[in-house]
Amino acid sequence: MIRVVLPHHLRTLSGTGREVCLEVEGDVTQRNVLDSLEAAYPMLRGTIRDPATQRRRPFIRFFACEEDLSHESPDAVLPARVLSGDEPLHVVGAMAGG
Repeated sequence: MIRVVLPHHLRTLSGTGREVCLEVEGDVTQRNVLDSLEAAYPMLRGTIRDPATQRRRPFIRFFACEEDLSHESPDAVLPARVLSGDEPLHVVGAMAGG
C-alpha cells in the first residue's frame, strides 16, 4: 500500500481524509501513483496534472522523505521508504505571492 497525503482542497473535493492508501500496479512511480489516485477518485482528474499532457500542474508539488520530487521524472521510482509504506508521498498545493 502506498500512502498519499492530500492538501485540504483536494481532500474536500474527493471526500477523503488527510491520507489515502492506494494499491499501485507496476513500478511505484509518480505517474503510476497518480494514475491509481485518479482511478480511485475520478473527481481528482485534472486537478494534480494536466489531462492532455499529464504534466504536473503549476503550484502542485510532490514531497517524500524530506525531498522535493516535483522536478523528478514522472517515471522515476519513488524512494524505498514510500514503497514500504513507512513514508507517504505528499501532494502539496504551493503558495505564491510576495
